[in-house]
Amino acid sequence: MLGKTAGGLYWMFRYLERSENNARLLEAGFRIALTRSAAAEDEWMSVIQTAGVQTGFLERHDTADSSTVTDYLLRDKTNPSSVISVIEASRNNARLVRTALTREVWEATNECWLTLKDALARPVRDRELPEVLGLIRQQSALVRAALHGTMLRNDIYDFARIGTFLERADNTARILDVKYYVLLPSVMHVGSSLDNVQWETILRSVSAQRAYRWLHGGDINSRGIAEFLISDRRLPRSLVFCYTKIVDNLAYLAEDYGVREECHVKADEVLGRLRGHTIETIFEQGLHEFLEEFIRDNNALAGQIEQDYRFYG
Repeated sequence: MLGKTAGGLYWMFRYLERSENNARLLEAGFRIALTRSAAAEDEWMSVIQTAGVQTGFLERHDTADSSTVTDYLLRDKTNPSSVISVIEASRNNARLVRTALTREVWEATNECWLTLKDALARPVRDRELPEVLGLIRQQSALVRAALHGTMLRNDIYDFARIGTFLERADNTARILDVKYYVLLPSVMHVGSSLDNVQWETILRSVSAQRAYRWLHGGDINSRGIAEFLISDRRLPRSLVFCYTKIVDNLAYLAEDYGVREECHVKADEVLGRLRGHTIETIFEQGLHEFLEEFIRDNNALAGQIEQDYRFYG
């Protein structure tokens, strides 16, 4: 496969995943702000920090509140990570690789763009926000469903999946990191009912609340939830699950192309480190330090994949 085609597929699905992640972050921020109205600005700024767009946001806004954060993450075209920006970028990449996609995947992507372009044509009011966020998640899910249901399991599929899971792992790590160091008002609140309410909201943001309750009942605590989001191989948004899929899809590429690249080694190393840690050793190291290291490793792997498969060659 041409590197340009591989890169188009990879970024098409990274951008698609990012649109859904933004919707999930906004939902978490909206719910947490409702529980802590006195500190709502801190909550909304934490959403901006998690999304990694703090510098750009502060260049355009003096304060973080429901309307400014929502508009910046959903509609602002000067923000390259806003939903409208990434959905357009996903569609543009789909056009670039149109001949590599089934008709169903292309039509779902185009419909996603048209639907969200219409939904985000005007500012979203607070009472409309849950419906709009649900629509964003639904539209990205329809594209993934078309991919799963109609695409051959070949290198095209592998690059799409690698892009999806690199983006998803980054998002889960950022949510955990910001929750622990920004959302919590004081170390004194660790383990309190307030802390547990906020952790439960984070579970909602990665669609893991019901799954966690199935496994743990009503025992909601920071250590158990951190372990669930980092290490549980059954949870589709855990770090271990994402990296298991990345390693698998990279292995299929190595088999198809007959060569292992440096990115295969890096991915194996990251998964090995994730599996080699218990939640006790992670907390001994420091959750923030562990997640910072993971985010750096994830970014380094993304760059190595682009280099090894010559996305821009």
